Amino acid sequence: MSDAQSMPRPALRRIWVILPLAVFLALAALFFVRLGAGDVSRIPSALIGRPAPATSLPPIEGLLRDGKPVPGMAVADFAGAVTVVNVWASWCLPCRDEVPLLIDLAKDTRIRVVGINYKDRPENARRFLGRFGNPFVASGADVNGRAAIEWGVYGVPETFVVGRDGKIAFKLVGPITPDNLAGKIAPAVEKALAGK
Repeated sequence: MSDAQSMPRPALRRIWVILPLAVFLALAALFFVRLGAGDVSRIPSALIGRPAPATSLPPIEGLLRDGKPVPGMAVADFAGAVTVVNVWASWCLPCRDEVPLLIDLAKDTRIRVVGINYKDRPENARRFLGRFGNPFVASGADVNGRAAIEWGVYGVPETFVVGRDGKIAFKLVGPITPDNLAGKIAPAVEKALAGK
């Protein structure tokens, strides 16, 4: 008589119920640990150190800043300037919290702050920037999301630092916060300004 046949039937049933559950929990724990406990800002970008995508975007229709039309985004504008590129949308709740931080960042005259408006309607984008403030010297309309794909965007908001050489120096997945502005973005900007 084998061990399985000598085991009482209720105990055997319990093993068949508990075993798949234990395997599932072990796999879930492994996936959680491998994903960095949910910290999406740690997702690496294959574009770091490579030229910024040759993306030219039209301006957001009717968007004005200081009474003048805000231009769209042109990759040629990256040459010779350190640029912070922020991917945003009016329907993105964390984007609202980022605006004051982007406005503070834009006060640094050594850099340019540029936006990619992701899958948005012009009237909604204008209303958003009118309500929360406009930190962008240029903001391109990515109506179909193609530019975001070229930039390797996982979702809005995301922020990039592009060096004077036109190469992507840094990428932040998720919203800008006071902590990651001081601890990640500002050092990346300084490093890009130093040409490193």
